[in-house]
Amino acid sequence: GAFFVEGTVMVVFRALVLNVVLILSGCSQGQNQTLVFGRGGDSVGLDPALEVDGESFKVADNIYDTLVRFKEESTVLEPSLAESWTASEDRLTWTFNLRSGVMFHDGTVCDADAIVFSLARQFKSDHPFHRVEGAYQYWNSMSMSDIVKDVRRVDALKVEIELFRPNAPFLSNLAMGFCSIVSPTAVRKWGDDYARHPVGTGPFKFVQWIKDDRIVLERNPSYWDGPPHIERLVFRSIPENSVRLIALGQGAIHGMDNLVPDFVSNITSNPNLYLLKQPGMNVGYLAMNMDKPPFHILKVRRAINHAINKKAISDNLYQGMAEPAVNPIPPTMWSHHEGIVGYHYDPSLARRLLSEAGYPNGFKTTLWAMPVARPYMPQPRKIAQAIQSDLQVIGVEAEIKTYEWGTYLDKVSRGQHDMALLGWTGDNGDPDNFLYVLLDKSGTVFPASNIAFYRSEDLHKVLVEAQLEIDTAIRTDLYRRAQEIVHQDAPWVPLVHATQTAAFSNAVSGFKLHPTGSKFFHKVRLVSK
Repeated sequence: GAFFVEGTVMVVFRALVLNVVLILSGCSQGQNQTLVFGRGGDSVGLDPALEVDGESFKVADNIYDTLVRFKEESTVLEPSLAESWTASEDRLTWTFNLRSGVMFHDGTVCDADAIVFSLARQFKSDHPFHRVEGAYQYWNSMSMSDIVKDVRRVDALKVEIELFRPNAPFLSNLAMGFCSIVSPTAVRKWGDDYARHPVGTGPFKFVQWIKDDRIVLERNPSYWDGPPHIERLVFRSIPENSVRLIALGQGAIHGMDNLVPDFVSNITSNPNLYLLKQPGMNVGYLAMNMDKPPFHILKVRRAINHAINKKAISDNLYQGMAEPAVNPIPPTMWSHHEGIVGYHYDPSLARRLLSEAGYPNGFKTTLWAMPVARPYMPQPRKIAQAIQSDLQVIGVEAEIKTYEWGTYLDKVSRGQHDMALLGWTGDNGDPDNFLYVLLDKSGTVFPASNIAFYRSEDLHKVLVEAQLEIDTAIRTDLYRRAQEIVHQDAPWVPLVHATQTAAFSNAVSGFKLHPTGSKFFHKVRLVSK
């Protein structure tokens, strides 16, 4: 079906093309090496310690480095700002040997002091930049303050991190965006406004941010891992999916992600474009806020699970680019529990459960939907409408609500919703990153990452035990147990695991999808036509 009147598309599109042409001509020296990437929404901020959304990290990942990083196309670790590292026998003290001669984009040196500054501000209350309202949500949701006891300088190129207890995912956590190393000089200079003036050591430097329009980065010629091939990297915010696709087809942008499944045939049939896809390390879910009646009642939550036709959502709104979810972790991830049988679609059983829970005539509630396309949910509004009509069948009247993306995330993290759509792309290839972050009781304080406000002592015990254990076979058993507990308690309706997609013009080569959903442009090339 048409997205909206063609005339509107063309007006928006002409403005977009003109804008892009102006950007391109404004930064052309000889052969133009500006790559424009179209995305569904703007970043919230560019201070990696403060952000929690994919649109922010999409840009930040190209500005900053971490101590260790993931290899291309995998969650295997390799050196980054740390050339090497060792752990003490009791696994409580980790020593990192830093790469020498690495500079921040502002010309200052990246040394042990910068590493300590970047990590300590997230958990040391006496750090001059620790006190930020609602801050360090990622650090907190990963319970890093319960894991990291201290971070200290040994000498200019050596840092020690001391832990309270051994933690299996610790090193992988350090490769995540929230542990990016920021310029202490820039944070001191900009203070609260640093998130709009980011300075890292990464392959690209920040140039300009025009809110809800574009973020412009330029090549870091002295990048320690070799300068990027492209001169400029522009992230364009184009919320309307169809406008983004037209822009790609006409060469106004070079790439886009979060494709609506309807577009796949347009892309594959266009000789000037190509499609990248792989199973996503993600989950899209409907969280029921257990702090809001009637979702504190187990039978109500199970009724909602039985009421939603996940297969229809997957078939109609993803068209084979997703599979219905049973568990919070995707089938591509180790320890995924194949033995759990999902709540099958059964409206009459759902009605019976509601009746037993004291709601024979159903109830009224709100259903929150994101305003932007996400990797796990390219059409959140349509998914909300499908769920709304499924719930209507069992007498549950759900009013759909939405807010601007930053506001949406803030409100759900404060528990203002009844039910809310959200999702997650794994950051580090460890089940802990899904189960602990999204469903442990520790994630229910503001800003909450567990937006079902689900608090299970049994689950907490199992998840903490799994963090202390290094034997993968034992950890697998523990995570399978965790999935059984979550399935029993039904705080969510796990909806889908979506295929990760991106589309590019043939002028672009060298881009690779990453399981974490990160977009790395360091090794991407533009060939002039």
